[in-house]
Order: sequence, then C-alpha cells, then structure tokens
Amino acid sequence: MGLFLQVLTVLVITVSLQGWVALGCLEEERIALLHLKDSLNYPNGTSLSSWRIAHPNCCEWDRESIVCNSSTGRVTELYLGGVRNQEMGDWYFNASLFLPFQQLYYLSLWNNSIAGWVQNKESLSSLEYLDLSGNNINKLVASRGPSNLRTLWLDNITTYGSSFQLLQPLGAFPNLTTLYLESNDFRGRILGDELQNLSSLKSLYLEGCSLDEHSLQSLGALSSLEQLSLQTLNGTVPFIGSFPNLTTLYLEGNDFRGRILELQNLSSLEELYLDGCSLDEHFLQSLEVLHSLKNLSLQELNGTILSKGFLDLKNLEYLDLSYNTLNNIIFQTIRTLTSLKTLILEDCSLNGQIPTTQGFLNLKNLEYLDLSSNTLDNNILQSIGTMTSLKTLILKSCKLDGQIPTAQGLCDLNHLQDLNMRDNDLNGFLPPCLANLTSLQQLDLSSNNLKIPMSLSPLYNLSKLKYFDGSGNEIFAEKDDHNLSPNFQLELLYLRGRGQDAGALPKFFYHQFSLQSLDLTNIQIKGEFPNWLIENNTYLHQLYLENCSLSGPFLLPKNSHVNLSFLSISMNHFQGQIPSEIGARLPGLAVLLMSDNGFSGSIPFSLGNISSMQVLDLSNNNLQGQISEGIGNMSSLEFLDLSGNNFSGRLPPRFDTSSNLRYVYLSRNKLQGPITMEFYDPAEIVALDLSHNNLTSTIPEWIGRLSNLRFLLLSYNNLEGEIPIQLSRLDQLSLIDLSHNHLSGNILSWMISTHPSPQLYNSYDSMSSSQQSFEFTTKNVSLSYRGDNIWYFIGIDFSCNNFTGKIPPQIGNLSMIKALNLSHNSLTGPIPQTFSNLKEIESLDLSYNKLDGEIPPRLTELFSIEVFSVAHNNLSGKTPARVAQFATFEASCYKDNPFLCGEPLPKICGATMPPSPTPTSTNNEDNGGFMDIEVFYVTFWVAYIMVLLVIGAVLHINPYWRRAWFHFVEVSINNCYYFLVDNLPILSKFGFS
Repeated sequence: MGLFLQVLTVLVITVSLQGWVALGCLEEERIALLHLKDSLNYPNGTSLSSWRIAHPNCCEWDRESIVCNSSTGRVTELYLGGVRNQEMGDWYFNASLFLPFQQLYYLSLWNNSIAGWVQNKESLSSLEYLDLSGNNINKLVASRGPSNLRTLWLDNITTYGSSFQLLQPLGAFPNLTTLYLESNDFRGRILGDELQNLSSLKSLYLEGCSLDEHSLQSLGALSSLEQLSLQTLNGTVPFIGSFPNLTTLYLEGNDFRGRILELQNLSSLEELYLDGCSLDEHFLQSLEVLHSLKNLSLQELNGTILSKGFLDLKNLEYLDLSYNTLNNIIFQTIRTLTSLKTLILEDCSLNGQIPTTQGFLNLKNLEYLDLSSNTLDNNILQSIGTMTSLKTLILKSCKLDGQIPTAQGLCDLNHLQDLNMRDNDLNGFLPPCLANLTSLQQLDLSSNNLKIPMSLSPLYNLSKLKYFDGSGNEIFAEKDDHNLSPNFQLELLYLRGRGQDAGALPKFFYHQFSLQSLDLTNIQIKGEFPNWLIENNTYLHQLYLENCSLSGPFLLPKNSHVNLSFLSISMNHFQGQIPSEIGARLPGLAVLLMSDNGFSGSIPFSLGNISSMQVLDLSNNNLQGQISEGIGNMSSLEFLDLSGNNFSGRLPPRFDTSSNLRYVYLSRNKLQGPITMEFYDPAEIVALDLSHNNLTSTIPEWIGRLSNLRFLLLSYNNLEGEIPIQLSRLDQLSLIDLSHNHLSGNILSWMISTHPSPQLYNSYDSMSSSQQSFEFTTKNVSLSYRGDNIWYFIGIDFSCNNFTGKIPPQIGNLSMIKALNLSHNSLTGPIPQTFSNLKEIESLDLSYNKLDGEIPPRLTELFSIEVFSVAHNNLSGKTPARVAQFATFEASCYKDNPFLCGEPLPKICGATMPPSPTPTSTNNEDNGGFMDIEVFYVTFWVAYIMVLLVIGAVLHINPYWRRAWFHFVEVSINNCYYFLVDNLPILSKFGFS
C-alpha cells in the first residue's frame, strides 16, 4: 500500500509538472501577443523583435515587457511603454486585443501615440493598473461591464485649450482610488466638477500641472480624497480651498513668496511636504493653524527659516530640516516640540557643540536623530546619553575625532537599535561599554581609524546585532583567539580591510549560521577556501573574498547551495582546475568573479547551465583549450571576461541565447581564425575586445550592426584588408583600437560619440560597468583602464598598419577626443588644419609616416596636450612656436624631418626665411611643396657650375678624353646638319618654314 501511494504521488507530480510546462505560455495568449505586436508596429515598425513565432513560450520572450504567473502561466503584466515609433503617426488600437489575457492586472501603454481605440463589448475585469500617459487621447469611454480599475495614469495628455474630455467619463470606474494627472494644462477648468463622480478616489496627483486660481474649487467635495500632490506647479499656485478629510499634502518645489497660505480648512491634515519651496520669512506662521499636523518636511528651502511657525505644533512627531542653513537658535524652538519622535538635521551647516542649556537634549520621546554632514564636537557622544528613548542615531560625516567615550554618554542608550558613525576620524579601540547597548541591531563604524579585532570580541554581548560594518578601519588579529561563542547571529558583516594580515579566520565564524552577506576583501586571512562558510550559512547570497591570500584548490560546498548569487574570489592564489560540478553546486550564481588567480584546465561545461549568471570574470588565469560553447547558453549573461588566459582555437561562434550580453572581453589569448561571432541581439553589445590574439582575415562587416558599440579593440592581431565603411557609421563609438595589424587602404572619416554613459537599470548593470577593463596605449605608454573612468575616455589608435592616403580633415572635428595615434603607417599629405580643434586631446602621435607640408601653427592652442610627435616624416618649414604645452616638447618630437627647422631642433631657419604662414587656398603651391623654392634655386645653380668646372678640368688634363670629346662634338654637328637638310622640305609642307 505504501509503495502504491509513493508511485501515485510521483505520477501526480509528473502530470502537474507537465501541465505547468504546457501552461508556460497559453497558445491563445501567445497569438494575442503576436497580434498586439503587429498592431503596435503598424504599418512598418520593428519594435518587440524578441517576440517571435518560433519561440513557443511567450513568457520567456522578454522579461522586461512580459510578466507571467508562475503557477498558471498566464500573462499578468504587460510593460509596453514607448514601444511604438513616434514617426509612424497616431495609433488606433482594438481594445479586444487584450481580452485573451484573463489575469492581466497591470498594463502600461505610455507614450505610444495612442489617439483612440475600437471599443469592445466586454471589459478586462482583472485589470487594476492602467498607464496611458504621454498619448494623444482626448476622450476615454469605459467599456461595458464591471471594472476593477484602481490606478490610472493620464500624465502629459492635454495642452491649454485642447479638446479634452477624459475626466468626466472616469466616473464609470467606480473602484478608482488613485489618479495621476501630472504635467497637464488645466487652466480654465474646475477639476472638482469634472471629477465629482469618483466617489472612491483617495489619491490625486497634479505634479507639474498648469492651474489657475479656480482649478481646485469644489475639489474638496470628494469626501474620500486623502492625498493631494501639487508639486512643482507651473505658474500660480491656486487657492487650495477646503479639504476637510485631506490627510497628506505635497507642495514641494513651488514659489510661495509674497503670500501666506490659508490652511485653516485643512483640519485633518497630518502630513505636509514643502521641500525645495521658495518662502519668505513670514510663510511658516501660517502653519500654526494645523493642529493635527504630525509630519512636516522642509528640506532645502529657498528663504529664511523662522522658528515661530513651529511653536504651536504640539502634535508634531516628524520634522525634517535637512539641507538648510541653520543656527543654534532653532534648538530653542525644537525643544518645545515635546511630541517629536523623528528629527532630521542633515547638512544644516551646524558647527561645533550642540547647545545643552536649551533643553534640546531633553526630548524624551525622540526616537530618531540624524545630524549627518555637520561639524560636531566630540562632546555630543557624551551629552547624547540624556536622550534615553533614542532608537536610531546617525552621526556620519560629522568630522568627529578622538576615541569613543568609555564611560557615560553614548553607551547609556540602552534602547538604541541603529548607530551609524561612519566616515569620521574616530580612533582607538572599541570601548567595552558598547556591550551595554543590548538593543543594538545595526552598527556602522566604517571609514574611520578605529582598531577593530577580527574576532569582534567587544560585541559578543550584543545578542540582537544583525548588521556590522567595520570596513575601512584597522582590522587586526587578536593573539588569543578564544573559543567563546558570541551571543549574536549576524546577517550582514562587512570588514573590508586595508591589506592587514589577520591570520586565520577567527573561530567565531564557525558559530555563525545566519549570514546573508559577508565581505572580507583585502584582509590577509590566508589558508584554503572556507567552503564551510557556505555550508553553514544556507541563506548566504553574497560572499566577497577578494585579495585575501587564499590558496590551494577552490573547494565547493558538499551540497547544492541555491541562495548564493554573488561570489568574488579574485586576486588570490588558487591553483588547479575549476571544479566541474560548480554549476550543480552553485546553481543560483548571478555574479562569479575568479580573476587573477592560477586556475588551469578548461572552463567546466556545467557553468553554461547556470541560467541566472549575469557577470562572469575568469580573466588573468592559466585556463586553456577552446572556449566552451556552453558559455553561449547562459541566457542572462551580460558581462563576459576571459582575457589574459591561454585559450586557443577559434572564437566561440554563437551567443544566440544571451539576449542581455553587452560586454565581451577575450583579449590576450591565443585565439585564431577569422572573426565569426553571432549575437542574439547585436544592438545590445557595448564593448568588444579581441585584442592580443592571432586572429586573421578581414574585419567583418557585421560589426557595423552593433549599433550601440562604444568600445572596439582589435589590436595586436593579423587582420588585413581595408576598414569596412560600416564601422565609420557606429555613432556611439567612443574608443577604437586597430593598431598592430596589417590593415591597408585609406583611413575613413570617423564619428566618435560624445554621449554620456548608458543608463544602468539595476545593481548588476552597475557591476558590469565597474568590472570592465581594457588596455589602450596613450602618451606612449600602454595603460589599463578600469571601472567607470572608461566612459569618459575617447580615443583612436590606428598605428602600426599599412594605411595610405591623406588624413581625413573630419577627424579634426572630434573635439572631445583624448588620444589619437596614426603613427607607423604610410600616410601622405599635410597635417589637417582642423587638428587645432582637438581641444581635449592629450596625446597626438603622427610619427613614422610620409606627411609633408608645414605643421599647422595653431596647434599651439591645444592646451591639454602632453605627448606630441611628428618625427620621421617629410615635414618642412618652422616648428610651432615654443609657447604653452609646446614649450615642453623636445627635439625628438620633430626629428628626421630633413626640411624642418627651428627650436628645439638644432637646425636654425634662414634669416631670409619668412615665418610659416597658415596655408590658404592662394599659397598652397608655395607652402605645400616638397622643399623650399629658394633653397632649390641656390642648390641647382651651384651644382650646374660645379659640373661645368669638372668637365673642363678633365678635358684639360687628359689629352685622350679631350680628343674624344671634340670628335663627339664634331660628329654630333654633322648629324644635326644632315638631319635638317633631309627633313626641311617635308616640314615646309605642314606650314613650318
């Protein structure tokens, strides 16, 4: 019987799983999505390219636009904002397209040029959120049947005087609770009359709207309205009127100078936000009537803050005055706010000691105090002990110095749960009295000069401690690492050090079982990889062990650990192969950083089975063999760095499942053959580095399809042929290095991007951006560029090839370029005058070519240039004036130009030589020649006279040659005579006499 039940259970689970797979994407919804795609792209659009008929599971088409229910497989959310090309004109779509989506509750269609739609008889009963912002709709008719729509976005729909009939029909949505009407023009309208049927409306957002004095009249009749946002209005702030039930009012970013708001009709108001407003000195007096006010935010005001307005706010519990300029007088008022629980005074230019005589420190109900980014005296750490109700104290960046008090004061706050004193200049050891803070849950002491034991022994008594950050301090190893077990179970521990030697991991780590994030970067703990940390902490999802002097093999946990998503073990001394079971033991990895170790062997095929992998860095190891095709199977991969290894064979041909791949670094390997790679979405690629390999053949034309490519590095290969013209059309390109190849032909006119770095959508995008690096030669030195600085570097390196022809003058229009290297080619013609426009250039190398003409004198206007070389050319005329940066360049920058003169060259220009003028269209003949014309005439006549004198001397000395010479002259005269006699009659027939 038991066996029967087990078999039955397996069968049920199997059938359920098969049913779930079938529901991965319902056929009717897949067809509906394809019809919706065709409608959005009508008549000739190309959006939603990942929505393909060939892919049966529509839930996997694009996870940013389609969200499905994991159990039913039905589409629940559609994010289609900004999909339709605006150039295709208005879009009239059929609302029945959405009927197959029976569980769709979120639909975003903003900015799609919607001008209207064909109604359907049935409604989307499951739809709760609808975004139609930024379209051209002027009339909205609700579908028949019940509607559960709760939130509606209609931002940026109307302009002043337009035919706009959207508001009154909204009464057909009886459950609508939240309405966004931001960035519209409602002048001449009374919103209360148009929205009167919205009986359930609780929140109304009118941020950035244009209103007049009467726009808000009768809006208070909406009895359910609780939140009203009037932020950053255009023009006059209207009369707010009576809102007896309003509890929250947002007025940020408005100008109230010259007026006092009449707020007496806001009897229920509890929250008021005036951040960034322009106020006069009497404005805050109008707040005295708000007896129910509990939260008041006055961040970054433009104007003077007078404390009188706070005097009668006896119920105020939250006050934020951050980013204002305050003086100590403000504390006289704050002490009267006896109900205050939260006080935020961040960056308020407070300087020195907080006044203790004014009763400010006697606020017995205060639970949250933030004094960050002020200049405070160390006495605050002693006097703060009177605030016995404090639960959160933030003193970061307050220029505190000295030691933490070891007696009364800070250590008396036994209700304190969160203490943040990061980024100060505190020093000394952690005081034992910290053990008194028995309620402490979070402690941040990072970026100080404290001496913190690696064992954290002073904190063992803090049983509620979950978070500790001691990074950026002196982390040291205690001589006696006792076996005491701490009372805490940490969840987040950050001890990023400064390279100190801390010995082995302290024994207290063996007693931690709740760690979620651990960072021990730059602490020399040595020993083998602590795989037991992963085994003991099943919820661990981030582990940073960079530069920890770890060695030996990389040890995996014995069992699969699905929660670990981030593992960094770069810059250690690991040896041996990467374990073949890594994909099975760590299946949830999203970021794996293993660079700068001694790993050998090949890439385990199981790595390709980690579908969640987004960032993979195996650079600077001893890995070899062919690059595993399994790498191309990582569907979420965004960043790949395999550079600095010994990989051989051909490039991996396909990355056709990695739809998010953006950064590909395969440099400094032994890869061979032509560049043949296929990407799932070429438009996603941002960086492609194939330099320092043995690649052959030509640069492929398909690189021109990488429309968002910013970094292209193909240097130190054996590429030949001409540069495809498609490359010059990559308008996002900011750095290209084709040096040290066998390329030929002319240099194309390049367009270099000056666009800012692309938007980073999530934390892993930021990780990918900061992780990338490449080598580029500038200022005659090969440098490694890494991190976010890459986005600000712009350069071209075509050196050491066989390019011919002239330098395109259009290159001179690349005003933001930092480095340009065209050396060691066979370029001819003059240096373009437009190079004087390269105002940001730091390195310009045109040496070892066949350039002629003069050096443009206006190059001296390049004030950022540090390296300049035109050596080994055929340039002539004067060197540029010895001014600004050009006064620092030595003779080696100009050497081996035989007709170039002037400092710093030893060759002095002739006294009669005119100064080198700027070439114009009228003097190109004189200035653009191979040599100076005066020098030519002098040398010609000297050589002519010398030849005549040598001939005369030889004939005078040698009788034999003299007789032979005169015989030759006599024969020549006779031949000429008979030639004329014989041919003169013939020439006369043609008119020659």
